[in-house]
Amino acid sequence: MTATAPPAPTRTLLLAHGSGGGVDSHFGPVRAALAAGGRRVVGFDLPGSGAAPRATAPLDLDALADGLVAEADAAGAGRFAVAGYSLGTTVAVRAATRHPERVTALVLTAPFARADHALRQASYLWRDLAGSGQHELVARLLVPLVFSPAMLDPMSPEVVEGIVRLTAESVPDGTPDHADLVIRADIREDLARVRVPTLVVSTTGDRLVSPALHRAVAAGVPGARLAELATGHAPFAENPAVWGKLITGFLEEVEGGSAAG
Repeated sequence: MTATAPPAPTRTLLLAHGSGGGVDSHFGPVRAALAAGGRRVVGFDLPGSGAAPRATAPLDLDALADGLVAEADAAGAGRFAVAGYSLGTTVAVRAATRHPERVTALVLTAPFARADHALRQASYLWRDLAGSGQHELVARLLVPLVFSPAMLDPMSPEVVEGIVRLTAESVPDGTPDHADLVIRADIREDLARVRVPTLVVSTTGDRLVSPALHRAVAAGVPGARLAELATGHAPFAENPAVWGKLITGFLEEVEGGSAAG
């Protein structure tokens, strides 16, 4: 009788999205690519996004990091990689430092350790406009900051107005809380404590989270690798194919040396 080899452990990737969006809007265009090869992909929606109810108190980064790990528990994943985008990178890094025995790798796209003046001032407006229900003004603030000139400038005014309308219609209930956390989050001391393979994806045309902030994160994490992606702050809209390849290529390289489950 021929012995049957035990099944390979399932590789798991948790997704942490950014402010004012959700797992589906920020990772939807790359989710199939991330799941290729049998990788299990688990999304974590911030309070007030997706099906998650809005928080009743200011968001706490430690609690969000623990919530991310709880999603892995619910999926039966013992160890996992985390891909964070924008605000989600602060959650991902905090999870890696609070739960170092669980996180095997990090992919941080358009990250910041602490908001600079430009991001903070934009986030004050973002928070207050969303909080007062002025979603069209939220969209008019964000569209020229999130999308690169290379994407927007060839478009007609009518097409740009369509993007503004769609953006206004998709503002999650929890957006004021997300933007408030962008203002308050500070993971500068966490960076040096990260002990897992880390890829920082810098969106080089980013006018919301400056590439200088991306590079500072890469410099602060021991051994982090920096990859550049020629998009604005929304790689899922401007070049999801290349973004997905950067993430999966890195994960395939490091997963060979990491326990999965």
